[in-house]
Amino acid sequence: MTVEDIADTIRLMASERRNRAPASDPASAAPRLTAMASTPSGSPAVASPDPRPTGAQYAISHGDHAAVVTEQGATLRAYAVAGRPIINGFGEDQVPQAYQGMQLMPWPNRIRDGRWQHDGATQQLAISEPDRATALHGLVNWPDWTLLEHTAETVSQRHVLRPQQGWPGTLVLSVRHRVNDEGLRIEVSAENIGSVTVPFGYAAHPYFAVGDTSLDHSSLSLPADQYLVVDAERLLPIELAPVTGDVDLRAGEPLGARTLDTAYTGLATHDGVWTARLDTPQGRTEIWAGAGFDWSQVYTSEDRQWLAIEPMTCGPDGFNGGQVAAGLITLEPGAHWQGSWGIRGY
Repeated sequence: MTVEDIADTIRLMASERRNRAPASDPASAAPRLTAMASTPSGSPAVASPDPRPTGAQYAISHGDHAAVVTEQGATLRAYAVAGRPIINGFGEDQVPQAYQGMQLMPWPNRIRDGRWQHDGATQQLAISEPDRATALHGLVNWPDWTLLEHTAETVSQRHVLRPQQGWPGTLVLSVRHRVNDEGLRIEVSAENIGSVTVPFGYAAHPYFAVGDTSLDHSSLSLPADQYLVVDAERLLPIELAPVTGDVDLRAGEPLGARTLDTAYTGLATHDGVWTARLDTPQGRTEIWAGAGFDWSQVYTSEDRQWLAIEPMTCGPDGFNGGQVAAGLITLEPGAHWQGSWGIRGY
């Protein structure tokens, strides 16, 4: 499915949603969700699982802005402005590739050997990136998330992350996508409802579209003065260094043939917000992140057709300390964290 097809799908879903009854009306049940009859004992009706690969599809729109978020992973599947695809999304009948649009919690990026220390005990996570022997991108991107609210402009979802192999805590995680005149805003929160203090990091994984042209003809501005040097084989941290040469994105120059898979920090902010700008022949896209987002990962695709700009709260392998742990959040029992980031398309 092309990005144009996805944009058409967004417009169609948004139109269908506007034509449905209000959310308070039982007739407005989500498409492809059918209620089972109540049992004689009066048990509540149960919705049948949506058979599509990423589950139910939640379309939201406001003016020229339209997006689709999925039941699986609270994933941002598509976002378009005035018909122009802003992200490189995927179809409702497809499985997301390379973490497209996913929410990364309770850690972003890689954990070396999937191993970290908690209260003096070694925690061993499942290895999800075998080629590099790392645990990659958290634990919540593939499970379904519970729908809390779905209006014309907003979708809110929740997931309870419970103790499991390599992870000892219980967190209630919430993600809210909202479109308005200013673009798409994503609000994220985490609450520790368990009895164990745990570390926490968050990132999002949107891929941005550049149309039919190559990334070589696009310009990227990111106001970061440090980048993370990593080893070539496993992409794990070595040290922070000042940006120079091809990894310096502050001037907003054309990307040209630059190849990046790079974590940045030392981000300059205005009123507590940093902003990255991607200029393509099709238009400008801005990605912003608020307080607590001290890092960003930039990745150029091998086919030069899209670019990832990932707002992150901590660096790769943050659970294992060092410079990359800057921004890592400690959630004691009862503690709560929230943050926000967003996308604007022109």
